[in-house]
Amino acid sequence: QVQLVESGGGLVQAGGSLRLSCAASGIIFSISAMGWYRQAPGKQRELIATITSGGSTNYADSVKGRFTISRDNAKSTVYLEMNSLKSEDTAVYYCNVKYSFGALKGEYWGQGTQVTVSS
Repeated sequence: QVQLVESGGGLVQAGGSLRLSCAASGIIFSISAMGWYRQAPGKQRELIATITSGGSTNYADSVKGRFTISRDNAKSTVYLEMNSLKSEDTAVYYCNVKYSFGALKGEYWGQGTQVTVSS
């Protein structure tokens, strides 16, 4: 059974920091990329950051220089270090894992963790 267990969300003041974690288990295929998305109330889910198995990263312009994504391949865990948080970072953050096996490709989603930044 595939599980993506997220942790680290919470309430923080503007300018503060949080670290999100997402541990994947039960995925039998090769993980090609892991990432974080977020969805604020009334808005569409948006890509925040991704990291490939080789360590290449990609960030949304809105978080560049403030957020850092990293992963521990041995633990199938992805992290999101969030610094200089702003009120507009308030959202539910979702972990995403993309897998591949030959021509077969797919993805899994975590259950989401709430991040609230108070101004």
